[in-house]
Amino acid sequence: MKKSTFGVLVTTRGIFNPALARQGRYDLLAKLEKQGYKALVLPEDATPSGAIETREDAAKCAKFFQDHRGEIDGVIVCLPNFGDEIGVIVTLELAELNVPVLVQACDDDMDKLGVDGRRDAFCGKLSVCNNLYQYGIRFTNTTFHTCPIESEDFTRDLDYFDRLCRVVRGLRRAKIAQIGTRPTAFQTVRYSEKLLQKAGITVIPVDLSEIIGAADKLAGSATVQAKIDAIKAYGNIPNEIAAEKIERSARMAAAVDWWMQENECVAGAMQCWNSIEQNFGCAACLPMSMLSERLIPMACETDITGAVSMYALCLAAGQPSGYLDWNNNWYRQPNKCINTHCSAYPKSFIGQEIEISPLDVLGKSLGRENCFGGIKGHLVAGPMSFAKVSTDDGRGMVKAYVGEGKFTGEVTGLQGGIAVCEVENLQRLLDYMCQNGYEHHVAMNRSLVADVLAEAFSKYLGWEVYRHR
Repeated sequence: MKKSTFGVLVTTRGIFNPALARQGRYDLLAKLEKQGYKALVLPEDATPSGAIETREDAAKCAKFFQDHRGEIDGVIVCLPNFGDEIGVIVTLELAELNVPVLVQACDDDMDKLGVDGRRDAFCGKLSVCNNLYQYGIRFTNTTFHTCPIESEDFTRDLDYFDRLCRVVRGLRRAKIAQIGTRPTAFQTVRYSEKLLQKAGITVIPVDLSEIIGAADKLAGSATVQAKIDAIKAYGNIPNEIAAEKIERSARMAAAVDWWMQENECVAGAMQCWNSIEQNFGCAACLPMSMLSERLIPMACETDITGAVSMYALCLAAGQPSGYLDWNNNWYRQPNKCINTHCSAYPKSFIGQEIEISPLDVLGKSLGRENCFGGIKGHLVAGPMSFAKVSTDDGRGMVKAYVGEGKFTGEVTGLQGGIAVCEVENLQRLLDYMCQNGYEHHVAMNRSLVADVLAEAFSKYLGWEVYRHR
């Protein structure tokens, strides 16, 4: 996943040694380049010290940032010495970038506290943050109040900030596909398209009949043959599955791929039952799984806010998300439960070889011959993050819960895509979900990124967030 581009604002205060600011600029730009980030910074000769201090300096930096508005995903404010809060605040006010801001300040060396060596950035950072608070400019802090630019602590802070910027940038311009209408029985997945649009998330709907029509037109094409080859390489298909069923699923996958690309959708949700099985003769799971594996997450049962949840996790983690139900208790263990779906899990989300075969529950009612394409397997053990975004129409707001836990790797007698999950204080989480009207669906990712999502959602997108611990 592409790393962020940062606008860099190095600030100084004239009574401190300007050489510290100049060296800080060099060190920060070298660090960003080494870590693979692109930096956009006002040319060094534009100000006397190569850093920002006065209103005149700030106006130049703001103009530079404005000229690169479409490229900047976040701004890093660096204080190699005390810095100047006026220079920082005027720059950000005039630039009006509306992107996340990271504030970093350098440690003092205890053997360099003389006039030429002292930084006082510890103190200056408080002044800068005070002004950001006064002006209502949201910002992200480093783990430690001060830290060396070359430290591993700051490396981790940059990685966190990169993930945060990806989530904010990605959601503010996301186009989400709604392929088909929701199943009649699932009022739980109703949502407010207008509330999502207010956050910058555009829903692009299409009738399922258009996708089926496109799939029919693709019969016998080279595109479909390529998709058949991709399906056979994707997982184990039982020998009894007829070639016609694989070809039909390949046509559906090719049609969905085409429509998503044509409409520039980064994620989507699909009407996965009952129409597609009854009117086309395959399950939606396989096309959805293959898209999700390519970091284009697809949620089941036309759950649009579920697709947003999956996409947010993908942006933060840089790896595929799955969509699950909070589904069964696990014996009488209060912090464990079974999460499952039919399923459309991306194969790497399961973490081992997958089987592609007819759906079990729907196959019983709709006919197994109409339901080829389920992705089956038990998830292997490992860490996970979970998230669910929801629109609360009555309160006129977007809300979310996020948290972390683990897949235990335990095996159940259930069929489909199965995960035994362990979440600390699970009963508290379940009660919160019940009391606050959350769906039975949840997005999960094999990573630990809940803090990234919590800050991105609440601080920069303005959503109400419950961070479960």
